[in-house]
Amino acid sequence: MTSYQDLGLTPIINATGAVTRLGGAPMPPAVLEAFCEGAGQWVPLEQLQAAAGKRIAELTGTEAGLVTAGSAASLTLGTAAILCGFDLGRIERLPHCDDFPCEFVIAREQRSGYDHAVRAAGARFVEVGFNEIVSNAGVRRTEAWEYEAAFTENTAGVFYGYGHDSQPPLPEVIERAHRHGLPVLVDAAGELPPKRNLSEIAALGADLVGFSGGKAIRGPQSTGILCGRRDLVASAAIQMLDMDDHLNLWDPPPELVDRENSTACLATASAAS
Repeated sequence: MTSYQDLGLTPIINATGAVTRLGGAPMPPAVLEAFCEGAGQWVPLEQLQAAAGKRIAELTGTEAGLVTAGSAASLTLGTAAILCGFDLGRIERLPHCDDFPCEFVIAREQRSGYDHAVRAAGARFVEVGFNEIVSNAGVRRTEAWEYEAAFTENTAGVFYGYGHDSQPPLPEVIERAHRHGLPVLVDAAGELPPKRNLSEIAALGADLVGFSGGKAIRGPQSTGILCGRRDLVASAAIQMLDMDDHLNLWDPPPELVDRENSTACLATASAAS
């Protein structure tokens, strides 16, 4: 077995917590055992995703869930789902989406390097608000009405970076977005612990929430979770999974993608051919 020392590396004492750049959190023995057992067997991935998604939905109190390749992948897939739904023509054109709504409204103070995961799907940000406390210019921060004022016919959704001090409060943003039929994608990658966030954030009304599968969940550091609305999670699954060479040969479990939606994709593909 290769050790870190064999690679010329010196292990360190991690006193900062489950941060990704230091390898996240150690996986418990039961997780490692399941990891090794799963690595030695084969199952159709759509069947595995359906089973895992059902468990994620139970734990998060959402309609559906998906295991992803990290929280960044959750955000990219969630964005793609909001942009495209089950329109295969749009799916095929990503990240080029100039001919359909592709803007996500975001508070200027919530911008970060991590939001590249959203832009990677083709989305463009429309920034609103200021944090005058940080700039020493006053006491005002972004308000929910500023999101609503930025909505146009080219708005696809809202992106919200969740944190203990995020402003405006997520429920206010959700209410404004839903008033216009717009979904809200929440980045909660680092919001576990506390454990209650696994269900409480989605319970606020978020349409999609992305979590890290490493960190406090203590799964593999290269995993993530996307949970929320069933139709959006199904769209994310369609855009993620290998569906063989022909869509009409793919028969996903109804828990993952119901037949009506996979048929809709097939009809779109047939019309475009």
